[in-house]
Amino acid sequence: MNFALILLVLVVLTGILYAVDILKFRKLRAANDKQPLWVEWGADFFPVILIVFVLRSFLFEPFKIPSGSMIPTLLVGDFILVNKFTYGIRLPVINTKIIDINEPQRGDVMVFRYPEDPSLDYIKRVVGMPGDTVAYQDKKLSINGQAVEMKQVADFLHPERLYYSEQYTEKLGDVEHRVLNDADAPAYIPGVSSFPYRENCTYNASGVICKVPDGHYFMMGDNRDNSRDSRAWGFVPEQNIVGKAFFIWLNFSDFSRIGAFR
Repeated sequence: MNFALILLVLVVLTGILYAVDILKFRKLRAANDKQPLWVEWGADFFPVILIVFVLRSFLFEPFKIPSGSMIPTLLVGDFILVNKFTYGIRLPVINTKIIDINEPQRGDVMVFRYPEDPSLDYIKRVVGMPGDTVAYQDKKLSINGQAVEMKQVADFLHPERLYYSEQYTEKLGDVEHRVLNDADAPAYIPGVSSFPYRENCTYNASGVICKVPDGHYFMMGDNRDNSRDSRAWGFVPEQNIVGKAFFIWLNFSDFSRIGAFR
């Protein structure tokens, strides 16, 4: 269900009722005559719906994390905020950019429309920029021939499974964050799709090497062995970008998680 489209329809309908109320029924109220209840309610709701529509479409949009692909940065059940304007102003529903502001940078946590089904919103970390050569070989990441800086830290406990994953700090651009790696998981990439610019990628038993095409981004989850991402379904085109995730505003299981993240 396209919530942005539903909001737009509600804005239009209540806006019409608001205009009808001002142009016609306001005079009836002044004369102590009654107006239809549905007009009164529609007119009253219009300012509220309009504010929600503007905030959600152009400023900030809330999302809930449904899967563990971004563990340990984001956990299942985190409610997050996404900045809708940091990468440019886009028209709601059709998602067409009308004003350029900033471009995504390596290390950003980004929400985007899933290339294989644009009705779905995905969240991953920007790893490869347009023109980059991204290699994930033997479960080690390198960009343009340079190994990405990593340092092993204490293992991460998955509380729901009582299972430990190896945990590392990783630095992409200016962003230092944590990633998980399961020592017993294979290096090869399973379930690879047929995607646009598939010829830019070379797959082998050690993983994948991809040249990112212009206007596209290479995305990966921080839970490296439990994330289906650009390694399997390809590149994210610029027009699929929704915004930059930056703040956890609620987690019912752990209120201490509230705060900014990178």
